[in-house]
Amino acid sequence: MNILDQIGFEQHKEVYSIIGVIIGILILATVIFYILGRLYPGEQTTELKRRTRSWWIMATIFITATVVHPIISFIAFGLLSFVALRELASISTNMRNEDRGVIIWCYLAIPVQYYLAYIGWFNLFIIFIPVLMFIWIPFILVVRGYTTRISSSMSILPTQLMFTVFSISHLAYLLSLPEIPNFNAGGRGLLLYVVFLTEMNDVFQFIWGKLFGRHKIIEKVSPNKTWEGFIGGLVSTIFMAYFLRFLTPFTAMESWFVGAIVGFAGFIGDIIVSAVKRDIGIKDTGSAIPGHGGILDRVDSLAITAPVFFYLVYNLHYA
Repeated sequence: MNILDQIGFEQHKEVYSIIGVIIGILILATVIFYILGRLYPGEQTTELKRRTRSWWIMATIFITATVVHPIISFIAFGLLSFVALRELASISTNMRNEDRGVIIWCYLAIPVQYYLAYIGWFNLFIIFIPVLMFIWIPFILVVRGYTTRISSSMSILPTQLMFTVFSISHLAYLLSLPEIPNFNAGGRGLLLYVVFLTEMNDVFQFIWGKLFGRHKIIEKVSPNKTWEGFIGGLVSTIFMAYFLRFLTPFTAMESWFVGAIVGFAGFIGDIIVSAVKRDIGIKDTGSAIPGHGGILDRVDSLAITAPVFFYLVYNLHYA
């Protein structure tokens, strides 16, 4: 290893450490759930094994995004948004046939949004979709001349764009944040931090809910969500945020606060997509991940935690 490689390793050793932890946890979970499945076969252990397989897939995607060349990372996140948007559009039964031609503008917004994230043009990044596309899409709908149920389309298309592209693109922008003194992990560390916290929050809520869940939170929307699972997951995520703060510039107090916000935001993202699926009458948004639905099923929480976390860290340490 030459001196430049040594410097690079020292700068990102925190990132490599957490990647090792993530892989170790997944290996341990795979072994434990396999043994449990052999000893206590049933629906719960089968579900745990399915989730573990999906966690492997998602972990591979995000770990790869942190270690490869930045351009590849941004392309990967753009494709993630593309698949999520396509899944959401394909299950939206309220869309008119006339809207299928307009949604191309939503797809065209993806490379623009991620290019803005790549070059770090923050002022345009934060207004391109919420302001410019919010105006442009209704305008295109109007000039096409189909006014029946147009107000519904004006709501559906921008919302889909916000949830699957604008929100998720904040994960990519973390990689474009400037370096700050005494913080070696950088944007890669922040990316792993928020993704790992979000995914583990889902895991903690699922496990605590299965072990101790008795009292439903929103039974008509997500019957499996319980107060015990939510609180157990939230507390676990707060502790995880504290112990992994070496990946961030956060103080101890800030890490407690961010952990609580990420845990709560993840819960919000999960139940939003659950409500959409219940309205449509489907279990999964797609079949991209064998045995555990589509991409949107796995990034529903990230769609909320990503922008929330981004603006927390940005305003605390970069503004």
